[in-house]
Amino acid sequence: MTGRAPDADILARASRILGWQPTQWSAVSGGYTPAARYRAGDGTRSVFVKHATTPLTARMLHNEIKVYDQLSAPFMPRLYGVDDDPDRPMLIIEDLSGATWPPPWTDDRLDAVLETIGVMHATPSTLEKGGLLHGRDAGWPVVAADPEPFLSLGMISATWLERALPHLIAAEAACTLEGDALTHLDLRSDNLCLTTDGVKIIDWAEACRSDAQVDLGFFLPSLAFEGGPLPDTILPDAPAVAATVSGFFAARAGLPDIADAPYVRRVQRQQLATALPWVVRALDLQAP
Repeated sequence: MTGRAPDADILARASRILGWQPTQWSAVSGGYTPAARYRAGDGTRSVFVKHATTPLTARMLHNEIKVYDQLSAPFMPRLYGVDDDPDRPMLIIEDLSGATWPPPWTDDRLDAVLETIGVMHATPSTLEKGGLLHGRDAGWPVVAADPEPFLSLGMISATWLERALPHLIAAEAACTLEGDALTHLDLRSDNLCLTTDGVKIIDWAEACRSDAQVDLGFFLPSLAFEGGPLPDTILPDAPAVAATVSGFFAARAGLPDIADAPYVRRVQRQQLATALPWVVRALDLQAP
């Protein structure tokens, strides 16, 4: 590994957590926030180190540390330790750089991921109850109140939206968001990989107990965007979930970029590109 090492404080904290001193550091690209990510090692072993760099990344990392404190499962990376510093929390987990990270998607890879998601949903947990919209506004009512950000994406016309909104809002309102399933609520290909020990799921900042169908439905638009099957082939007859997921992205994808997470809007637009056709099919709406 090559690359510039982090500052002395980060070096000291990582060594204290691990009980040994990493001498080789390389920055790891990826993620949609400016949290610092490193692969660190000493020539015989390596780990993944993530630490916060902004208030947003600190909040998210504190949330993730809480999950690791309460939950251990085969589909989670091995935890080496944490430093729950108020401003610069740090998380150290196993190095998964040698794993297989889709896409591309194959039938075998998708089967393994879907099976693991099912196992996750069935795993007992003491995490707090929440949900996809916990602390957030619903999707399609927000679009109805201010349609311009959504219309600016050029996916549909104002006339189509006016006709479709009553059906979209009603379907979203019928969605069950609460539940006891262990849910990740940020499932995408960049948050899961395949290893010799099975599928591993990372980035647990949004995890809680909620509805399993919504958690799965939230994953499916990104899967379809990356060449996988359409959402309704995996989750058929789920108009309320389709409305909730598409509404989530419709209410956000056209908004200005988030300063601490500048790539999120791009990903939301990608997911909306497959979530919107899904809800059109699910509700038997006129094609835009």
